[in-house]
Amino acid sequence: MKKKYLWIAYFAVCIGAKAQDKPAIAQQLNYNAELKTVGTTKAKIKRIDSLMQSFVDQSKISSAVGFIAKNGNVVYNKAYGFKDVENHIPASVDDYYILFSQTKAVVTVAFMTLVDKGLVAVDDPVSKYFPEISDKVLTAVNDDGTYKTRPVSRPMTFADLMSHSSGLGAGLAGKLRKGEAERKAKASGSENLSNNSVAMGQRTGGTGTSRYLKEDMLALAKYPLGFDPGSEWNYHVSTNMLGYMVEIISGKSLREYVKLSVLDPLGMNETDWYYGPEASPRFVKPYSAIDGKLVLQSTKFSEGTISTNRTYAEGAIGLNGPIGDYAKFCQMLLNKGEYNGHRILKAATVDMMTKKNRLPAVNSGGKTFQFGLGFELYNAEKKPVPEVSNSAFAWGGFYGTDYIIDPENNMIALFYLNMPKHEPLYPLFLRGGYQLFEKSDK
Repeated sequence: MKKKYLWIAYFAVCIGAKAQDKPAIAQQLNYNAELKTVGTTKAKIKRIDSLMQSFVDQSKISSAVGFIAKNGNVVYNKAYGFKDVENHIPASVDDYYILFSQTKAVVTVAFMTLVDKGLVAVDDPVSKYFPEISDKVLTAVNDDGTYKTRPVSRPMTFADLMSHSSGLGAGLAGKLRKGEAERKAKASGSENLSNNSVAMGQRTGGTGTSRYLKEDMLALAKYPLGFDPGSEWNYHVSTNMLGYMVEIISGKSLREYVKLSVLDPLGMNETDWYYGPEASPRFVKPYSAIDGKLVLQSTKFSEGTISTNRTYAEGAIGLNGPIGDYAKFCQMLLNKGEYNGHRILKAATVDMMTKKNRLPAVNSGGKTFQFGLGFELYNAEKKPVPEVSNSAFAWGGFYGTDYIIDPENNMIALFYLNMPKHEPLYPLFLRGGYQLFEKSDK
């Protein structure tokens, strides 16, 4: 009998040891980590410093921010260059960046909180909540604007929206919609209407004059689909429809629900679609690298965020903020849905989003391109640098904001630019980030 209890005690010790080997969930990012404890050195940090500074010295960037955390310990959080080149204002880690498509992941997570609440299922047909959604696929468009359709092979689901495989606005459907908009604009003498939306904030759909996302999504739903749901990949507009579905199912505006379910619990207090006038100086000016020179671009996207009474917030773009805020979002996903003492998503839900490819083997995303629910999934054949594990997932934004979440390495990395045109510098930074933790004496 005594021997039996000894074995029980032995197994208890083993289980406890394994539990201790697994790092505790980081409820807060630790900005005061000792490099030796984390597993890197000052010499390795300096290599990234030199890399980032070289981007500035060679006029490849106006400014950039790099952020790396392992096991919740922040080992890199530095800014380089100038947020305002003309006035020589240095960049800082607290600057606001236009996040563009990084909005999509946040809105997708917000939708998945509704799934966790049992209010909707990933494989539910969208028509269950929005009967107006099309059940036809466009097959031909005539010169006079008339067209032919056929029934969809299966109804569009929420998984199709989150994997950009819904068929909304794709192919011939996109051309049909654009052609009709151009004809209407020409008939009314307002050809440039869609370009005069600075005062209306950031947006990519509709005429640029709608006060609410609902108006644009009702208009979009009148058109047939460009392909059968789930049969192809067509990026962008699906997340706008997903945002509208968040409004329908939650009964709140998209902006309100995203704040309630994601931003506020995570402490992402500076991430938003809109700000008061005091936020204007926080934004990094946009530049493009053209022929070896930095050329200032339009500031309409940052100017469009300054408002206290805007009602239009779309799901595909529009969020802005500092890199440290979005790092909290990344850490939450690395933690399987938990951060800041709040569980945003169930662990199984994060797995559902990031471990299953939702696209056909051959798709317009490119060879070996895979996408889950809201994120690109890296695999043995496609990853930004070889050091990235096959379990990593990521996405980014149009102006050069990129991030990766790598569960196998218990690591997140973010790299922010605010440049429409630039060299592919992110892989260089990311490789340096992984090399921080390679075994060496230096």
